[in-house]
Amino acid sequence: MLVNTTMAELSDLTFRTAFIVYIVALIMSFIYYGRVNGVIEARREVQAKQKVLVGAGGPEVVDTQSPLEDEEYAAKIASARKWAGMTQALVWVGVALHVVAFITRGLAAKRFPLGNLYEYILFMTAVIMVVAAVVIQRKGWHTVWPWLLFPMVIAMFLNSTVFHMQAAPVVPALQSYWLPVHVSVVSIGASIGLVSGAFALLYLLRMWQPKGEEHGFFGALARPLPSAKTLDQITYKTAVITVPLFGIGIVFGAIWAEVAWGRFWGWDAKETVSMITWILYAAYLHARATAGWKSTAAAWINVFAMCMTIFNMTYVNTVIAGLHSYAGLN
Repeated sequence: MLVNTTMAELSDLTFRTAFIVYIVALIMSFIYYGRVNGVIEARREVQAKQKVLVGAGGPEVVDTQSPLEDEEYAAKIASARKWAGMTQALVWVGVALHVVAFITRGLAAKRFPLGNLYEYILFMTAVIMVVAAVVIQRKGWHTVWPWLLFPMVIAMFLNSTVFHMQAAPVVPALQSYWLPVHVSVVSIGASIGLVSGAFALLYLLRMWQPKGEEHGFFGALARPLPSAKTLDQITYKTAVITVPLFGIGIVFGAIWAEVAWGRFWGWDAKETVSMITWILYAAYLHARATAGWKSTAAAWINVFAMCMTIFNMTYVNTVIAGLHSYAGLN
């Protein structure tokens, strides 16, 4: 089966272009984050001065609720949000290029493009960005973008350098209709799980630095973030989608294993780590619904699940040899 080199080059080009677009979006998100942080900090400084003035016997008519006039504060936030709008628009441009890169990769190889680690990460990063772009729509949530775009840019850089592979036919073991069924469902579930884990980390940071009570370096980092309640809700809602999707993907893999190898389960490294990851996500949902686990304890389980996904995607795929050694690197 000959590879369409034109489509392969187009796939690489659009992927790298998406990478550049995300970098520009990341820079704009940093500017927005910094401007919002500055406005909030200025407002709180004036608030603190007013409290000191009143406490020292100053006039009680001082407005302790609004350090800047409400209209002035709203105008400053609106001005900062222009950068958020540009960030969101660029993200969607990057997502479009990202999806084109995946589609043209498949057209180049003349198969479903999930045959090696490069294509796996290409697909997962695209899904993550689509999910993130859909979730982060509300104005008050745009401050999350730097926290998501930065690791995404790193992942895409590594994928285009360390993990990159030329388009080629897949090994015989992957020449099955189960490839798009199993791998795509598992990948989508894992991608949404990574988004959930990222929000769980931000939730933990916000719980450590409550809104209005931030202090120190990490307090300055957390200041523009949404409330802990908002971050917790997003973490939970994305995990609710992750558990069934990831679980169904594992079941599809077991069925494929029975067809290909004559057994449903063989305790292969990737199978085992995937099952542990699913159990952790399910445990998070259970813990969050359990009294006494609704604060940070449940969120830590979600973070551990995210770490297991990353471990599975990198170390297990590249170092550990097994029946799932199709990364093209080991």
